[in-house]
Amino acid sequence: MKKVPKFASEAEERRFWESADSTEYVNWKKAQRVVFPNLKPSLRTISVRLPESMIEELKLLANKRDVPYQSLLKIFLGERIEQELRLVHPKRAKA
Repeated sequence: MKKVPKFASEAEERRFWESADSTEYVNWKKAQRVVFPNLKPSLRTISVRLPESMIEELKLLANKRDVPYQSLLKIFLGERIEQELRLVHPKRAKA
């Protein structure tokens, strides 16, 4: 088994793994699943144009649930994406 080299930057490591065969460096038969409970997903700001009436309705729904409307929008999007993915991949388990 080869030893994984030290990298000067994340970009250098990314370039290395793009062309390297990981089986030469990692025994995947001994791999174990790892859970990172405190790891937060990275977020990216996007701009979406919505009708004002839709935003107002979303704010009303969010107010009833006592959550920020942007958080409620993320919940709705996440639920719908999961629903659509189950249609495409019926055996997919919810993460």
